[in-house]
Amino acid sequence: MNDRTPLSASPLAPLLTPEGRALLDEVRDTDPARELAVATRLRREHPAELVSAALGQARLRQRAVAKFGAQDAARMFFTPNGVEQSTRASVAAYRARRLKESGVTSVADLCCGIGGDAIALARAGIRVLAVDRDPLTAAAARANADELGLTGLIEVREADVTEVDPAGHDAVFVDPARRGGRGRVFDPEAYSPPLSWAIEAARRAPRAAALKIAPGIPHEAVPADAEAEWISDGGEVKEAVLWFGDGRTAAAGSGGAAPAIRATLLPGPRTLLSRGLPDPEVRPPGRYLYEPDGAVIRAHLVAEVAEQLDGGLIDPTIAYVTADEHRPTPYATAYEITDRLPFNVKRLKALLRERRIGTLTVKKRGSAVEPEELRRKALPKPHGPESVTVFLTRVAGAPTMLLGHPVR
Repeated sequence: MNDRTPLSASPLAPLLTPEGRALLDEVRDTDPARELAVATRLRREHPAELVSAALGQARLRQRAVAKFGAQDAARMFFTPNGVEQSTRASVAAYRARRLKESGVTSVADLCCGIGGDAIALARAGIRVLAVDRDPLTAAAARANADELGLTGLIEVREADVTEVDPAGHDAVFVDPARRGGRGRVFDPEAYSPPLSWAIEAARRAPRAAALKIAPGIPHEAVPADAEAEWISDGGEVKEAVLWFGDGRTAAAGSGGAAPAIRATLLPGPRTLLSRGLPDPEVRPPGRYLYEPDGAVIRAHLVAEVAEQLDGGLIDPTIAYVTADEHRPTPYATAYEITDRLPFNVKRLKALLRERRIGTLTVKKRGSAVEPEELRRKALPKPHGPESVTVFLTRVAGAPTMLLGHPVR
């Protein structure tokens, strides 16, 4: 039996009535530009508060498609913070699989938000206690479990996670709030609850634990008994996770200790493990330039990629790998370099005109120049059908422009 306020008394209750559901269906695809006209028309037939709630929920569902997919987003209930802070479904599903493979059967999901991770865990066949102290957020999590037919596996509890005893669950998952009244919080001890509390809760879990943290966490803040994993999805870094207990050791495969650091790329998954390699050697730019995935860079595993490519760095402080041969790797995007120039906007502008460039992609690492500013100055209008990528970077400390094309 859920320890909860009945759905009929929740802040989402008006939208869960037949009238509310019908209104949600009616406003599902409302164009934001027409929202005022739609609201004016609907308020002739429905209470103004219900119309506002339905239109607000429709906007949130539209935003949520990128994280949850069109099918789930069209059925789920969201809060503004819930859409912003919830885990992308593909990442949550990957994490749930890791817990499942480590033998976990039940999880206390502390700081569950609108229930995205609880849904992924339940769909993996794991029983979940989902806890959040915010009444509206807990109501959304409860409604989502109901809508997706997962109430048999998900119990939602409105409570302060620091006062909840997760006994009876063999694993803990904690996703501390990393936003406050003034925006994003960077100090892990300013998380809600603080990272130190979450780590102690993870260490007390009978079998395994996972803590979702910001990908910018300093490596020195990673506990010695945890495995740190940086995850990207579609080339975009999404989060870092600290794994404890069997969640950590299971990742190493049979019979070995788990690696301390890993980078995982989705879809796939493809995982790169730390081998503690020294920094790669610095060498002049070769024919190919490799841009490592953001998760690889955050995990400090550029040396592992450079070894795969038989490559080196163009500068000791820049995470671009150079090599003379092309070797396909999922952990970096390859570019064939055609030109190496000292930084000079006029020279670049003349070269773009000469080569009839119409599309200019600007990437930077180790440069203070803003890509849009360079694009505006160097290519004020298209010169033709060709395209090129320019890297604003440093080579052996000198500001440099490298021009090239992605390797197809």
